[in-house]
Amino acid sequence: MQIPHVPVLLEEVLKSFKDVDTGYFVDCTLGYAGHSSEMLKQYTHLKHIGIDRDDEALIFSKQRLEPFTKRSTLYKGTFATVFPLLQERPIMAVLADFGVSSLQLDKKQRGFSFHSDTLDMRMDATASLSAYQVVNEYPQDKLEYIFDAYGEVRLYKALARAVIESRAIAPIQSAKELSEIAKSVIPAGGKIHPATLMFQGIRIEVNNELGEIEGLLDALEKQHHKNEVVSLISFHSLEDRLVKNRFKKWSSACICDALVMRCTCGKNHAIGKAFSSKPTTATKEELHLNPRSRSAKLRSFRFNKDA
Repeated sequence: MQIPHVPVLLEEVLKSFKDVDTGYFVDCTLGYAGHSSEMLKQYTHLKHIGIDRDDEALIFSKQRLEPFTKRSTLYKGTFATVFPLLQERPIMAVLADFGVSSLQLDKKQRGFSFHSDTLDMRMDATASLSAYQVVNEYPQDKLEYIFDAYGEVRLYKALARAVIESRAIAPIQSAKELSEIAKSVIPAGGKIHPATLMFQGIRIEVNNELGEIEGLLDALEKQHHKNEVVSLISFHSLEDRLVKNRFKKWSSACICDALVMRCTCGKNHAIGKAFSSKPTTATKEELHLNPRSRSAKLRSFRFNKDA
């Protein structure tokens, strides 16, 4: 079987779960089972649950994880929807890798690539909203918001205007065409393609990526177990900020208003502790072998009491 995706920060992920000695390991973003297969090999005492919204990934992973069928269960859906409904207990290890898989990026028909002849970007091919609708149907102010808030594009107004002007002549049919529009507005130079941030913003909108992360964090906050370990991999500042801020909240003993002169809450509200205040990033060796790991940031957290 040819493996289509290299999991990022694999050794660091495995290490984060080394003290988990019982229960279920949930891979919220199963993908092509890169992390899950290694977890199942290394931690033979753990049972496994894999979640993904991509049918193609689930079909591949079911075959890849066939040697572990007695210990592994796969579910289709978004992790923010599926995770809170899981009945398996105890869940003691949770992983999510919020990045787009290499296969999704490389397969031109999926519409994630700058060179794609389609304009799709759906992680679940059966979902109703696609990049085509966002690009061709959203009003200018909504495009500006997406390019600014989700893409963090400095020239977001000019970019939205260029999209509106182009689609007024004819619908924008492909990611390749959209990429050319970005190149006409965003100056070339630097390490990233001029269309990168725009594509990021559209992809986040299409797949509700930030809402998904918030949903998972909410579920973990409401139904965690003592000593449960959560490891989350983000790829841009918006994702990392959500994770960092939630871990900070969970680690805070005092929940009094910042304006209060003296603590009155009892300072016993911390529900766990982050492994480190700074994220783990790829080593030089990994960066050399897998350049796509350059943006990956891993943050891990251990709960110290039940929900």
